Amino acid sequence: MKAICVFCGSSNGNDGRYKEAAKALGTFLARSGITLIYGGGTRGLMGEVAEAALRHQGRVVGIIPQFLKDREVAHNRLSELLVVDTMHTRKAKMYEAADGFIALPGGYGTYEELFEVLSWSRVGLHQKPIGLLNVEGFFDPLLHLLRHTVDSGFAAPEDLELIVSAEDVPTLYGQMNTFCRRRHS
Repeated sequence: MKAICVFCGSSNGNDGRYKEAAKALGTFLARSGITLIYGGGTRGLMGEVAEAALRHQGRVVGIIPQFLKDREVAHNRLSELLVVDTMHTRKAKMYEAADGFIALPGGYGTYEELFEVLSWSRVGLHQKPIGLLNVEGFFDPLLHLLRHTVDSGFAAPEDLELIVSAEDVPTLYGQMNTFCRRRHS
């Protein structure tokens, strides 16, 4: 994977470990030579992951719609900042640029982005790995919901294999690489 798109909150949440995980992810990507693709903002976990990658000489590409840039939330020191017209265009560009996706804790926007790439994987539009950085069990309720969806007959058991989860960055990255090898063998 040469580029990973990170979905995460534009706030830091109420647990300092979320911020530390964002920094760890940005550092890992930069040190691994992996381009960070993200929403282009400076606030919250988005800003933390980007700053960490930049501090370690990583390549960081932000993709932001004009209306958010106008609110002065765009990061101005990125390797590249793409300004687009809509949120839909933003997501399409993020998807096109990425070889995989990682979700950190976040809010509704994070979930929306995550579920879109998950549903696209389900219908065969891509075979890119999707990972959850499950900081302090943040995504445990979501993983429970996905299992409940399967148990209730709205998804197949193998659909649970479309997403991987780990509590630390190196383990998650390893699982994503295993996913890639399985899907392309």
